[in-house]
Amino acid sequence: MSNGARIGLLVAALAALVLAFVLLSPGGDDEDSTATTPAATATTLQDGATQTATAVTPPPPLAPQFERIRVAGGKPVGGVKTITVKKGERARIQISSQDTSDEIHLHGYDLTRDLEAGGSVRFSFTANVEGIFEIELEGAGAQIGKLVVEP
Repeated sequence: MSNGARIGLLVAALAALVLAFVLLSPGGDDEDSTATTPAATATTLQDGATQTATAVTPPPPLAPQFERIRVAGGKPVGGVKTITVKKGERARIQISSQDTSDEIHLHGYDLTRDLEAGGSVRFSFTANVEGIFEIELEGAGAQIGKLVVEP
């Protein structure tokens, strides 16, 4: 076996080890990360030279987003918010307020949460009933949003 062939095998083995290390390494902090991780691979050409290629791995999926409703002075900031989802999809709603404490009621689905001033509450459920449903500050009787579930 010639020296060139030995060097070629050594480079190929080293490239395989680097690739295995990159693929099997535990990830870092994934929170809100959108960066991609390049993985380098080396290839030995027929003349003994080494060529390096970089592959990019996709970022991890983002956390689900919540539709947000802010309440101030017992009223929805920016007016009554309409949230639209398709039947069978997951509805994700977050209500927050710095100054209002009340029970939040999602009519039709009959879901309630107690909102404390300075806090927030979340609803996350499968929207399996079509229609238009009021989201209300129950004690104040004030509509803050509506959920539209389309076919």
